Amino acid sequence: MILDRDGVAIHCELQGTATDRVPLLLTHGYSASSAMWRPNLPALAATRRVITWDIRGHGRSASPSDPALYSQELSVEDMAAVLDAHGVARAAIGGLSLGGFLSLAFHLRHPERVAALLLVDTGPGFRSDRARTEWNEQAQQAATDLDTQGLDALPDRPETRDARHVNGAQGIARAARGILTQQDAAVIESLPSIAVPTLIVVGADDTPFLAAADAMADRIPGATKVVIEDAGHAANMDQPEQFNRAVLDFLEALDPGRQGGRARAPQTGGPRKGGVHD
Repeated sequence: MILDRDGVAIHCELQGTATDRVPLLLTHGYSASSAMWRPNLPALAATRRVITWDIRGHGRSASPSDPALYSQELSVEDMAAVLDAHGVARAAIGGLSLGGFLSLAFHLRHPERVAALLLVDTGPGFRSDRARTEWNEQAQQAATDLDTQGLDALPDRPETRDARHVNGAQGIARAARGILTQQDAAVIESLPSIAVPTLIVVGADDTPFLAAADAMADRIPGATKVVIEDAGHAANMDQPEQFNRAVLDFLEALDPGRQGGRARAPQTGGPRKGGVHD
């Protein structure tokens, strides 16, 4: 499906037909696309509706030339519009890396539409102005590299390898400047107020995000953390069977007529150190 967002075409897809289970919206990471969820869709969509989409500038979504058309706020409203287009009022909201951060931002803006959160190899942003400035400088450098080198500037990682950005590198560069950069500490400060079931998934080898996963698990009330062994930043692609099982166990506890209360999944691995987004 192509969704018209005030002249910006947003690509989204629906898998699965079950309407008696909580649906799931999945958002990919920066410089990836919805193609990164392909190893997971057969298992996840077997029991529920799963919606995937491409962030502005990525995959098969449009890459407008106006930098003002790229922001976290617009991305969050794109997510709401994607749900509306599929007749979904409330869903489990999940994503990897930037997609996980946007899922937290979506909960902050539209908590009534969030049945649960699935946060994969991601962090909640930064409380420190200095840390945020350093992050934004890295995002700006990534954009400059894309401007000068094109798609060759993208890292050779599983989630970017098959992204198929049909509009080239310029939209991804604009997304780095407008969506990947962070303006304040609102998301990280919102963590203690999250009252929906939350599953945090991180690859055991995703060193930059291990401490961020610990921090979210500590600060989100009742959150469950699962460490996927032998997996890096794209844990869902590196170990799809382990990932699918953890997510299915979590989601099944949310479904009507099944286990009540806060959904939980088994935790593997111990606390790990890494760069906390603080």
